[in-house]
Amino acid sequence: MAEGGVLEQDTDRHDGVTQSRIFDIPIDLSRPADMLRRITAWADDGHVRAPRRVMYVNAHVLNQSAETPALREALETADLVYCDGYGVRLAAKALDVEIPHRMTGADWIWGLAALCEAQGRSIYLLGSDPGVASKAAARLRRWYPRLQVTGTHHGYFDAGSPHDERVVEDINAKRPDIVLVGMGSPKQELWVEHNKDRVDASVLWTVGALFDYVSGRVPRAPAWLADNGLEWIFRLAVEPQRMWRRYLLGNPVFVSRVMAQARARQHPAGAARS
Repeated sequence: MAEGGVLEQDTDRHDGVTQSRIFDIPIDLSRPADMLRRITAWADDGHVRAPRRVMYVNAHVLNQSAETPALREALETADLVYCDGYGVRLAAKALDVEIPHRMTGADWIWGLAALCEAQGRSIYLLGSDPGVASKAAARLRRWYPRLQVTGTHHGYFDAGSPHDERVVEDINAKRPDIVLVGMGSPKQELWVEHNKDRVDASVLWTVGALFDYVSGRVPRAPAWLADNGLEWIFRLAVEPQRMWRRYLLGNPVFVSRVMAQARARQHPAGAARS
């Protein structure tokens, strides 16, 4: 890395996959369908190695990565990090790096379910409030009756606690191929890091509030908002008490960070002196 946090190289290749770097986080540039096929193919590795780690970034996660070193390290070392938010695409444009495709959980989950059903892969849903993951599993099975959902559990426990031990034991007893972890950031990423060498699965995948959408607990934004990068307005209107800090405070912070890095890229000598 160059002085002042400016990247010397903004696009690189890892295991044959092209990535853009935003705030030094490597973000996959593959198309969503290709990413899904790669992730499900990792199940062919069986359970003989540590699970592959799949994570996402949006403006909120990137903001938190600046404040939580353990989250930043998790994102930097994950096997695949993808874009889940228009803020990341806008940041890529402002920083003049290749723009990643956006892959949102409420969309890709159905493609994942179809692939898993066709290939005989199994999944485990971990996270959200009690009962929500099981409702999400029931809805997935309604559309994909042969989908193997080996188990579900809520996300209200702490990593390293006795409850956590029981959850890991349950997952290991059921040996799913893919564990979807929806606890919110940074808790979900830190849980994955804490348990990556203890969980008997092929893939650990952080998914945020995915189960809330799949279960129908939280409505999705209208397509005309989501397709134009304005989904955050809908989420703020639906859950103002939970989301106001993330969007009304977090979005301006994210924009200021992007602009600061863009200026540093244009004037690296000045960034080095500051």
